[in-house]
Formats: sequence, C-alpha cells, structure tokens
Amino acid sequence: MKLVTFRTSDSVSWGAVVGHDSASGVVDLSRRLPDVPSVKSLLSGGASLLARAREALAGVQVDHPLSSVQLLPPVLGPEKIFCIGVNYAHRNAEYKDNSDLPKYPSVFMRTPASLTGHGQPLLLPPESKQLDYEGEIGIVIGKAGRRIAKEDAHTHIAGLTCINEGTIRDWLHHGKFNVTQGKNFDASGAIGPWIVTADEFPDFDNIGLTTRVNGEVRQQDTTANLMFPFASLISYLSQFATLNPGDIIATGTPIGAGVRFDPPRFLVPGDVVEVEVDGVGVLANVVRAEEA
Repeated sequence: MKLVTFRTSDSVSWGAVVGHDSASGVVDLSRRLPDVPSVKSLLSGGASLLARAREALAGVQVDHPLSSVQLLPPVLGPEKIFCIGVNYAHRNAEYKDNSDLPKYPSVFMRTPASLTGHGQPLLLPPESKQLDYEGEIGIVIGKAGRRIAKEDAHTHIAGLTCINEGTIRDWLHHGKFNVTQGKNFDASGAIGPWIVTADEFPDFDNIGLTTRVNGEVRQQDTTANLMFPFASLISYLSQFATLNPGDIIATGTPIGAGVRFDPPRFLVPGDVVEVEVDGVGVLANVVRAEEA
C-alpha cells in the first residue's frame, strides 16, 4: 500500500494511492475506517489494522484524482524524527580527514515543521543563501520497541518513504558542537509523497536512491553501501529511546550534496529538487524564497 495524508478543499484526511501515473487516485480510508483517525493510528494498530485497510481498498473507486489533492507529510506529528549523518561509506572519505570508519552512527533530530510535503515549496530563509539538498531513504516505524535485537529489527518497519533532509549550511555550526539550527529551519526539507508498506519490499539490502536538481543527477547510491544498515540503526536507536509507531529515521545521504562542489552549488528560488527511492517513488519540491 501507498499510505498518504492529504488535504482537500475542506478537510485533511488519510488514505491510500492506487493506480499508476496519470491514472493514480486517492482512496479516502478515513471514511471507510472511521475509527482510525490518521496514518499514525493505523500504524499503531499493527498488522490486523493494516489488513483491514487492505480489505477496505478491495474493489473500490478512487475518491479523488491524485492531482486534485495536496499531499502532506505522510505521518502528521511524528513523536521522533531521527537523522543519521555520514552513513554511506563513500561519504566518510568525502570529509578528507583520514578518519577511520565510525563505530557508531552519528545522530541528530529534526522537528516535524522542518519537513514539508510533496509538491510544497522548500523555503530559502532570508537569514541564509546556503540551502542544500540531501536525498535520503526514510524508515517509518510500525511497531513499538525498546532494545530491539538486530535480527528482529525489520519487523518494526512499517514502510519506507523519501526524504530531502535539507540543510542551511552556514547555520550548522553556530554552536561549537551542534548542528540543530541548520537542520531545523521551517520547511527546509521535505518528506513523502507517501509511505510504501514494508510488505512491498523483498528485502532492504539494495534499494537505490537518486537525487536530482533541475533534472541533473547529483546523488546516486544504494543501501548496499550503508555503513549502518536499517537493522543496525533500529537496534542502536532503540537502546536509548523507545521507538513508537510513526517515528521516522532518515538513514543518511550519499555523496554529492551541493556544499561538496567547488564552488558550492546551493539551491536558489525556482530550483526543483527530486528525491527518488526505488520501490517508493519521487518526492519533488520547488525552492521558494521565504518572506521575512
């Protein structure tokens, strides 16, 4: 299933996208499962509730053409958004500091408001001209857990989504040791367009990720090159925090972010950023200057 949260002219609902390309449409599952108010609630209900959602899709007509709705972040108000830094093996070498491969993942967090939905503008704030893109694969947690063993980790994945983990580069190091400011400007990144449920993936070992700016490929890699694969991340993060349904893990970005070019190639108003994840789809956003 492709699970979405969407806005029509008069309401916010959740449902599933069916069909392909121009024939795609949205089935409003909030109407068919009135006791389930959101995607997060659906995930919290586990396998039995997901099965009800699949049954509700059987043989129904779409309620809205996909082009007629505004797609919001698939999970509204996630409790936690964990982000992993420098997780593709080639990226460690990109820093050119002769450091060994890390023993543990680098972790920071984002606020929900820092990630907008598919088709919505990425905001270049008046405080900076250094908005950068970072295409990533997002894990959405479906089953709560603490101190999860690696061998059990995949059973906690509800599905995958696309993330542009956008960064305001010159705000990353305002403090001596933190990156929080540069990672949390409102609508500096994006997530979506939907969650593809885990049963759609035979495994998570070789999923391709591509980032394009104005049609030009800037980043391209596969999960086969992750230093900390999905199971390792889930196990590690759950050592110190309970993972709950709807929590999101941005699993890291490949080489090729704008800051690594000489000279840097930061985003400007009018640029179109696309993040494509194999088996999920394409997250697309246009850059817009934010009004002061």
